[in-house]
Parts: sequence; C-alpha cells; structure tokens
Amino acid sequence: MLISDVIQRIKHSCNDIDAFNHQLIEESTTRDKVLYGNVKQECSGIVTCIWPAANVIRQAQKLGANLIITHEALFWNHGDHQEPLAGNNVFREKKALLDSWGGAVWRCHDYIHAGVPIPSEPSPVDGIFYGFAWKLGWINYRVGDHARCLDYEIPETSAEDLAAHITSKLGLAGVRIVGNPTASIHRIRIPVHVVGGPQDTELSNAIDREDIDCILGMEFIDFTTCEYIRDAAMLGKNKCAIVIGHFNLEEPGMEYMAEWLPAVMTGEIAEKLPAVTYVPDGDTYRYMIVS
Repeated sequence: MLISDVIQRIKHSCNDIDAFNHQLIEESTTRDKVLYGNVKQECSGIVTCIWPAANVIRQAQKLGANLIITHEALFWNHGDHQEPLAGNNVFREKKALLDSWGGAVWRCHDYIHAGVPIPSEPSPVDGIFYGFAWKLGWINYRVGDHARCLDYEIPETSAEDLAAHITSKLGLAGVRIVGNPTASIHRIRIPVHVVGGPQDTELSNAIDREDIDCILGMEFIDFTTCEYIRDAAMLGKNKCAIVIGHFNLEEPGMEYMAEWLPAVMTGEIAEKLPAVTYVPDGDTYRYMIVS
C-alpha cells in the first residue's frame, strides 16, 4: 500500500465540511497537505503526532515508519512555507534529518477537526477535541454539540483540583490558573483560540450569560478575556481559566488517532495496513517557579 493510498483513505473516512468556516474542504485551500517527502512509496509504518519535531522524526526512523501524520505545521509558519527559511541553519538541519529518514510528512488538520468516525458515536466527531475528552475521562460529560466536544458539565470540583487532574492526565509539567483558584467548577468550555479579536468580547459575554465556571485555554493573551476573568474573580464571581497551551491541549487527539485509524482502513487496505504508533512531543513548556 502506497503512502498516498493511506492519505486518501483517511480523507474519505472523515467529514469534508470545515469545522470552523463550514465550507467544503478544498484541495487548493486546505491545510492538509503533504508537507515533505515522496508519497509514491510503500508505507512501512505510520506515526501520529501533534507536531513533527526533530525527536519525532528520529523516533519514526527508529520504528521503521515512513509516514508521519501531524496535526500542526512542519516548518514553524502558517502555510508551512520553506522559501523564507532557506538561509536558516535550523531549517537546513531539520531538512537534512528528513532527507536522511526518507519518509513523508502529511498534515491532518482540517479533516480531523471536520469529523472522524468513532464506532461508539452516532455520528462523526471532532477527532482532536474528542481525544482530549477521552484522555481526561470526560466523554460522558459532554453537553451542547457533542460532535464538537467543547462544552462539559463535570462533577463539581475546585479549580486547583481540576488543574491538578489535567496536569496529571496529560503528563504536563504544570498549567496556569487565572482568576479564582478556589472556584467551584461544574460548567467548562474550551474556547479554542483567544487571540485578541472581537470574538473575545463575545466569549466574555458567554461566560457570564451561560454561567461558565471555567474556560480551558489554548492561546490565551493577557489583554481581553484574561483581564475579564481576573476582574470577575476580584468582584466575587466564581470564574477562572486554566491555561494549558495549544499543543498540550490538542495532542491527545493525535494520540487517539492511533486508536481509530486502523478501524477505518477496511477491506483490502486493512489487510496491508502498517503499524500505527503515536509518538508524543511532551509538554511544550518548562516552568521555573520562584517562591
């Protein structure tokens, strides 16, 4: 089975409506491109990861896998453009590592968010956020749009205990808490990106209007919703944010991909499917805490 066959089978198994703009995923505009390497070779093994860091490439080579399926970009920019990096030493060294490995890297971003088939689910779900719910044991706590997996009602706990649970389950060095660290948490939302745009004001209003106790942050800048959460806590409101980080929050989705991917390879392809292995990148951050 060629690497290109694996990629096409995954695409055909997923929904083809973009989860964020609700438009048909088009080959000319999707982020889900072959980022590196030759896909017209027999697939010897598959590695899933959140981001193909140098150590992930080395591990793929060690495993004998020649396809890396990544959720994020290979070369550190939106669109994965290589030309502006041509004179960069780190770029040249990573490219040499890829050439030594000899495999291909394919990005699976739009399709996995659009919806993947899970046997226990009545319809396709966002594979990234479903993986997060799976990792935390929250599958049965989803509310609202179960397919998006962004809203939860969990058994009541404190913000500090919730932060400890997330840190432990995801294997992180730590997380950041904004607002009231002793808040009583029941209603949770993952707001995806909090990056300073007008949507941040709508998020602040939704937190108030829908009695959301805690938001789990990917990107989380200081000057919009972060300020709102701090003021809310100072005014006696039961509000907090737990800032996990983009890659840290989404990585379980690529771990779970290694669980559902073999099941969608049916028929003749299934008989020839190489091993699928999840390779973790590990916590994006290291913390130095001065008491």
